[in-house]
Order: sequence, then C-alpha cells, then structure tokens
Amino acid sequence: MPVLGIGGFFWRAKDPEALKSWYRDVLGVGAGFGTDAEGKSSDWFWHPEPGPVVFEPFKDSTDYFAADRQFMLNLRVRDLDSLLEQLNASGVAVITKAEWDSPETGRFARIHDPEGTPIELWEPPAE
Repeated sequence: MPVLGIGGFFWRAKDPEALKSWYRDVLGVGAGFGTDAEGKSSDWFWHPEPGPVVFEPFKDSTDYFAADRQFMLNLRVRDLDSLLEQLNASGVAVITKAEWDSPETGRFARIHDPEGTPIELWEPPAE
C-alpha cells in the first residue's frame, strides 16, 4: 500500500488566521512546531512525533460528539494533566469523564476550538 500516513487536515473556518493562531498558541499545533529527521523546523509544516493514529468513521447517529459536527479532531498528547492545567489557566473549558479512560486505551479529555470544533485530547497508555 503506497499510503504512508496523514499528510494534512484541512477544513473551513470563519476566521482562518484567528483559528490558526488559537491552535498554535493554545495547543502548540501547526506550522513551525516539531522538527524533521534532520532536526530542522519549518514555517510551513508541523512535525508531530511518530505514534499511533486512529482513522475511524462513526455512525451518523453517534453521540460520541455533537450531532451538528461532521468530525472531531483527536490529538495525541503527553502529560494530559499538565496540559489540562495550562488549558484551564488560559480559560479553555475542559470536559473529562472517568468512563472515557481505561488502562487499555488511555486517558481522554475534550475541549472545543473557538469555532466549536470538538477536540479530543488523548494520552495513550504507557508502553
């Protein structure tokens, strides 16, 4: 199979520049973050750390995320507790539920970007 992984994620936004800034400032996601195999960063690319990616369609009747949204972004994180402290301190509403967490799948939290897109923060289980 010639597909190597996700090459990008594109969506419409009411204010793309403001939303890009929010993701950069609040979550450290987007161009300029991380480095490539040679240790270089880029003004255009985000170089996330290697790791698992879940690619999974849900039934259109799912209640796992809001019915008025076609997708939910899931971001793999390290040290969820520290990130949640930072998000709370910056005024981002955080949702956690004990039933979302398990030793097999890891820990989860939910936030929403300024345009209402659900974002699931996932800390995979320790290996």
